[in-house]
Amino acid sequence: MTVDSVTKVASVGQTDHIDSEKDASAEFTYDRRAERRLRNKIDLMIMPTICLLYLFCFIDRANIGNARIAGMDMDLGMKGFDYNATLSMFYVSYIVFEMPSNVLCKWMGPGWFLPLLTVLFGICSIGSGLVQTVPQMMGVRFLLGMFEAGMLPGIAYYLSRWYRRSELTFRLGLYLVNGPLAGAFGGLLASAILQLDRVGGVTGWRMIFVIEGIVTVGLGIIGFFTLTDRPESARWLSHEEKKLSEERVRSERVAQTKVLDKMDKKKLWLGIFNPITISTSWIFLFCNVTVQGLGFFLPTIVRTIYPTHSLTEQQLYTVPPYAVGSFVTLLLPFISWRMDRRQLFMILSSPLGMIGYIVFLSTTNQSARYGATFLIASSAFSLGALTNSQVSANVVSDTARSSAIGLNVMFGNIGGLISTWSFLPFDGPNYPIGNGLNLGTQSGTLILASIMLLWMKRDNVRRERVEPEELVRLQNMSASEQEDLDWKHPSFRWRP
Repeated sequence: MTVDSVTKVASVGQTDHIDSEKDASAEFTYDRRAERRLRNKIDLMIMPTICLLYLFCFIDRANIGNARIAGMDMDLGMKGFDYNATLSMFYVSYIVFEMPSNVLCKWMGPGWFLPLLTVLFGICSIGSGLVQTVPQMMGVRFLLGMFEAGMLPGIAYYLSRWYRRSELTFRLGLYLVNGPLAGAFGGLLASAILQLDRVGGVTGWRMIFVIEGIVTVGLGIIGFFTLTDRPESARWLSHEEKKLSEERVRSERVAQTKVLDKMDKKKLWLGIFNPITISTSWIFLFCNVTVQGLGFFLPTIVRTIYPTHSLTEQQLYTVPPYAVGSFVTLLLPFISWRMDRRQLFMILSSPLGMIGYIVFLSTTNQSARYGATFLIASSAFSLGALTNSQVSANVVSDTARSSAIGLNVMFGNIGGLISTWSFLPFDGPNYPIGNGLNLGTQSGTLILASIMLLWMKRDNVRRERVEPEELVRLQNMSASEQEDLDWKHPSFRWRP
């Protein structure tokens, strides 16, 4: 790659400080082959670490479901709603620390912040295998939620530093697919671990937490050495590649002169009070009622479908739905990447989940109910990538992006908190309340995503009509003041 790979062809807005999305994208032209080589290098250098960290983040969160059917609830003396309350403690801290964690991630730098979190929640996982009482388990789950709070939004924010808008959805899918993979791999790993007699002085279900926690800590330590904070500090990029990496991202951001801006309170609020951020966050809330509920309760659901099967067989029955969900989690973001569209796929994903929960509500046939879990997994898991990339695509500055993704994930984990109370003991074995709630959230996703798609198209038409008049008003504004407009800039257009 040579300097000619990145050729500056125009300097826009230096005299009148008026910029536009069209001008920004035209400011630099690229050698597409050089850009493809750069993108492949970025994929190779950062995605493997990101995927492994999130895989064990999700395993350490959801392995309590595997531990439960291996005897955890009986050993700790859980009764009534104790299991639901224990799950809730995770989400209480997760929600409280969500936004502060993402702001801290920007301040500290994700290259250091994400591995640090991984080490800390890995230690919490080990601690889960050493507790002796229900209150102790609740305390450890609270700490686990506090340290895991920054992972999902932090990774999404981190990747937005490296990838263009259309590319981001698929890369988010590459790491979020580790959610359903964690369900599949976690079931297999739990089955294998339970074949052991003991690890040190630990036996039974406790080994699941301890062994998986030790692996997590090790991966976090490796992450300190393998994650590069931003393109500018990447020793594995040449000077020309660093320039191309920054400018290809900046070219999509209206009126922005740099990719990484300083922390700005006004931009933080603009990221939060963005119509697409707020509506998409509600969709992610609906999604997580299903995703997290499936993670925590699928082993229990499988046990009610196949009560006479062995413990190992019940664990293994949780694997195929997650495997199918993983495939769809990659397929939809891949198509989204090629089409540079996200809202449409949120709409198209909902009917599968709706059909799955209708099956759960309408029949007790074992084969039909087990088949419904495949439809539900196929519907829900891809929304993690689609929603986070959607809020990222519809803000401009780096600061607004950090708060927008933080709000989206915070709402998602409110859905996770709701999910911990969706499958209650008195509602079993068919769980009509939990299944009815999830049917409602899937329907809510379909309705809200459809309304916002129509709204974006209509508001873009309005923006196109008033843009010339609005641009004239910007002539007396400085470049810095124009940057602070973020998505309120007249040349900004919503990206469906």
